[in-house]
Amino acid sequence: MQPFTTVTALAAPLDMPNVDTDQIIPARFLKRPKDERYAVYLFHDLRFEEEGGAERPDFILNAEPWRRAQILVADRNFGCGSSRESAVYALMAGGFRAVIAPSFGDIFYNNSLKNGFLPIQLEAAVCADLRRQLHAAPGAGIAIDLETQTVTAPDGRQHGFDVHPFAKYCLLRGLDDIQFTLEYQQEIEAFEARRKEEMRWLGA
Repeated sequence: MQPFTTVTALAAPLDMPNVDTDQIIPARFLKRPKDERYAVYLFHDLRFEEEGGAERPDFILNAEPWRRAQILVADRNFGCGSSRESAVYALMAGGFRAVIAPSFGDIFYNNSLKNGFLPIQLEAAVCADLRRQLHAAPGAGIAIDLETQTVTAPDGRQHGFDVHPFAKYCLLRGLDDIQFTLEYQQEIEAFEARRKEEMRWLGA
């Protein structure tokens, strides 16, 4: 898993509230293999016309320069809906490292942290102001520093955010749950050897 330390990147404003996981990746794509095509599935039905598959010109991520964004600034309740981990896969395949919003679907939030993708919760007024700045200055960037837990807006203002200490530890080091457990491999092996010696009566 790629460590998340600092990211300074072009950010895109997404003004839609209640973007659910079926909008992030429609259900019909969930059985597809997780390969390079996953980027195409991201926001598929919002990005493309139903007939012919042409890009919808009114969708923000189809416009320059936002189609190259790595940070998404969304509205409230982002990632609500069903508990599909593929929503996080699609965002990451589309080049995104983080999403900033006033609130998130709980399962989406946890899935994000476990896959090295950072969901940042800021007040609704702050998110609205960030989106306003991005609309006013297309191509503007946002800086995220996980160590200091700060977001630096295009206007230079800094906003602090909360993140669970365990999630922060794993994100900074690029550890998923299994990799975190393997950090204690020597201790685990020592415990198993000691238990085997102390409990011989259990048999081989």
